[in-house]
Amino acid sequence: MIVQALFESAARHPNEIAVHDDRGPHSYSKLAGMAAALSMYLSMRTQAPHVGLLLPSGVGFHASFYATLLAGKSAVLINYLLGEKEIAHVVKDSGIDTVVTIPQLAGRVAGIEGLSVIDLTQLAGSAPADVDVSQLKPEFPQKSPDDLCALIYTSGTSGLPKGVELSYNNLQSTVDSAIQHAELKEQHRFLGVVPPFHSLGLLATVIAPVQLGAMVAAIARFSPVAVMNAIRQHNLSLLFMVPSMYGALLHLKNASAEDFSKIYAAISGGEPLPETIRENFEKRFGIPLLEGYGLTETCGAICFNAPHARRPGSVGRLIPGATSRFVDDNDVDVPRGKTGEIWLKGPMIMTGYHNLPEESAKALTADRHFRTGDLGRVDNDGFLYITGRKKEMIIVAGEKASPREIEDVLMRHPAVQDAAVVGKRDASRGEVVVAFIIPREGQEPKPDELRDFARQQGLAQWKVPREIQIVPDLPRSPTGKVLKRVLVEKLGTNPV
Repeated sequence: MIVQALFESAARHPNEIAVHDDRGPHSYSKLAGMAAALSMYLSMRTQAPHVGLLLPSGVGFHASFYATLLAGKSAVLINYLLGEKEIAHVVKDSGIDTVVTIPQLAGRVAGIEGLSVIDLTQLAGSAPADVDVSQLKPEFPQKSPDDLCALIYTSGTSGLPKGVELSYNNLQSTVDSAIQHAELKEQHRFLGVVPPFHSLGLLATVIAPVQLGAMVAAIARFSPVAVMNAIRQHNLSLLFMVPSMYGALLHLKNASAEDFSKIYAAISGGEPLPETIRENFEKRFGIPLLEGYGLTETCGAICFNAPHARRPGSVGRLIPGATSRFVDDNDVDVPRGKTGEIWLKGPMIMTGYHNLPEESAKALTADRHFRTGDLGRVDNDGFLYITGRKKEMIIVAGEKASPREIEDVLMRHPAVQDAAVVGKRDASRGEVVVAFIIPREGQEPKPDELRDFARQQGLAQWKVPREIQIVPDLPRSPTGKVLKRVLVEKLGTNPV
């Protein structure tokens, strides 16, 4: 089970660094001691089956997550960047009565009736220093593989967040398969900058490195300078970030290919990787960006390119144990190489949505395939290509237009830093294409210029944006994903 892995790693090399955060280095023996002590405290403080974690990346999250499991509880990972209404919904929906947090975030849950708040910093003073791991005799809870391990709430791209139930088997099978797929080793040194309340952050920067007994450089708040400093200071070899974070590194003037010379893999997930970022990153820093694909419902990356098996433009191959189907609007399989809705199956697929049986039934077929709502195709070598989002597909006078295809074209323009495309209702054509453009610094692209460029790149006429808005920024989720819903709402209230 997942919790045992911490104590096994601590027994193998107690003095090796497990987490290096803004408070300094923390050994495996210290982390194991912190988790053991906190688990006893949690057992006394709460009777509820779940414990809320409202914490940034760092040793505090690591210790609290493993302490929660050791106490026989499941962890409710709370996105501290959600609004007060959404956080209150998570607390109520999950049924937690206790939240572990820090003073900087405690205000996010202040005033919620019946909720006990544990200040992790007040416990830090009594936390054990490096301990003799051989003296730790934790009593591991008796859990079955199907028992709930973690409850992760989606970022709320539509309506209130939904709780995704992930079992011990879901998480363990994903970690085992991902380690095998990417050929990860104990010697790797991880960057931990994706928030751990996100499935990618939890799996790739907490559970996987602890299982390996590897080191994580944890950064509580992303900045390109902080990431570069961590890469240099800790000789990192594994990077997990969202595309916008990699894009931010390209704006650093003093970063060079030499800084990335020890990188084994730089993996991009969370949202589609723009072609321009992928190409420019490899050209400047000399290493490829390995795009992956996954959802909270699949325990994060269920598919990704690996250093030894990659294909630019694809999101790689499925990890061991995962299978896929591609179906049309009638749920009939399409031929290999043809685009269809992606259905995924395997031990990593969620057990369901918390307290939402109807939503679970819609998402999961009778034979436990997960309907992703994403469109894609697979080539003869098993590499998956994401072509769009079924619900985001724009229908212009009966013709289909993929936002991702249009965004990729627009971002080839030298004056465009980022682009987001949505559909807008139109009385005569059903929908028309609207693009929101963030210009590069010092550039002022004109809408007509961008439309001409799109035509020159071969976009069909109905795919060329009817309207283009130049904006300073785009609304994003905490993981950097563009919130298309907000853009559509903007068009509805402020038509251009």
